[in-house]
Amino acid sequence: MPQDSLNISYPTDATVVLAFKGDWTLQDLTYDWGLLRKELQSRSGLKEIQLDTQQLNRWDSQFLNLVQQLSDYSLEYSLLLEPHTLPDGANRLLKLGQAVPERKGARRRQQGHSLVYRIGIATLEAWRESVQFTEFAGELVLSMLRLLSGKASFRRVDFMGFLQSAGPDALPIVSLIAVLVGAVLAFVGAVQLQMFGAEIYVANLVGLGSVREMGAMMTAIIMAGRTGSAYAAQLGTMQVNGEIDALKTFGISIVDFLVLPRFLALLIMLPLLTLWANFLGIFGGLLVGVGVLDISLLEYLIQTRDSIGWPDLTVGLVKSLLFAIVIAMSGCLRGLQSGRDSSAVGHATTSAMVTSILLIVIWDAITTILFNQIGF
Repeated sequence: MPQDSLNISYPTDATVVLAFKGDWTLQDLTYDWGLLRKELQSRSGLKEIQLDTQQLNRWDSQFLNLVQQLSDYSLEYSLLLEPHTLPDGANRLLKLGQAVPERKGARRRQQGHSLVYRIGIATLEAWRESVQFTEFAGELVLSMLRLLSGKASFRRVDFMGFLQSAGPDALPIVSLIAVLVGAVLAFVGAVQLQMFGAEIYVANLVGLGSVREMGAMMTAIIMAGRTGSAYAAQLGTMQVNGEIDALKTFGISIVDFLVLPRFLALLIMLPLLTLWANFLGIFGGLLVGVGVLDISLLEYLIQTRDSIGWPDLTVGLVKSLLFAIVIAMSGCLRGLQSGRDSSAVGHATTSAMVTSILLIVIWDAITTILFNQIGF
């Protein structure tokens, strides 16, 4: 509530004075009873509440509601409340309201729902999200076909900017994480392999783990938080500013002009970043193997070469392509679904990142099972 409408003072430790000023009507202001209640509860030894209405002008049920809540609070905590300082009309209405006992069940109560109901609502929401995601995927496929036939167009400068953002600009963070993940894999493997005198197989563990799994997944998670959420924020901000409506007014396809260049940029750059992350992951394991486990450099490199084949490299690249599709679609879809205020843009950004990471983990599990079943 505005501070100039209610002044709180404490003449003594046992007394609080609430001085009302100006107009107290539904049209003029709102107040937060919860904050005022916390303020009163913070004063230990409080025994009396005094109301000062000398500077009160117009009032209606807004003012009466607060007085009623103060009256209930004083009865609850055995405090003295002096109502005679109220305006005559307010005092009479308050007495009239207290003369008739409250009907049982008259207060609004929070409606609870059963577990089955909540599960049903969550299921319907998940189904609705799946349908929207599928429809968006179909629109993106049609846009790709229009691009191949020369009917879809977007600005080349935008596409080059997205390539720069999704590729070279992401190299520092991807490089750092890849080296650290490779080193952690080597340390974890070394703890167990040293028990059997098989430290050399740390090279196999790091090489296969980076190329088949961790390189693609860690790069995808980084890009989901860095690039996917940026897509959602950019498109959400355009939604707030009315830029997307303006493009629609001019008959420009939103998917062709805004989504397609972002999608293609990530589809091109994520596999390249994955290859770079694979190399640095192996390098991180090499640092641990050579520097900590006393494995010779040549021996570590030969063991890594013998443990990794083209099928392993192909598995990681296929996963990176799937992850790129998931990240680009999640970021763009959430951005286009954004509302028209700043909080909605923040929600869309968070939702894009959560959706991307969830789908990354799901698709990683699915592809891992499928590749193992076909012996790839």
